[in-house]
Amino acid sequence: MDQPAAETARPAGNLAQQTRSIGGREIVLDSEGFLLDPFQWTEEVAGDLARESGVTSLTESQWRVIRFLREFYSYHGRAPLHRQLKSGTGLSLMEMESLFPGGIKHGARRLAGLPNPRSCGM
Repeated sequence: MDQPAAETARPAGNLAQQTRSIGGREIVLDSEGFLLDPFQWTEEVAGDLARESGVTSLTESQWRVIRFLREFYSYHGRAPLHRQLKSGTGLSLMEMESLFPGGIKHGARRLAGLPNPRSCGM
């Protein structure tokens, strides 16, 4: 089955790649810590990335946002718009921003294994 273009795209510009052991797997990240391949994501990877960001354990609200981001991206090949994110999680933007160091774009998206917003024009 063909993958949506967003899932196979690589970052534009000069975002350097790095390979690290995260969640018991070798993961390829860009220089800002975003997964280059969303299929390398696991819940263990999310947990390890969260701990690196200072979040000792993910709450149910954080998991709700992460899971919604992953499901939406998997189905649509892109991240949700803010109104879709609010509707899909039942949380306000302010609530979601406060849940993640780096907010939605650089926190939640990173933990969910979505592409770097810089590399996809968001």
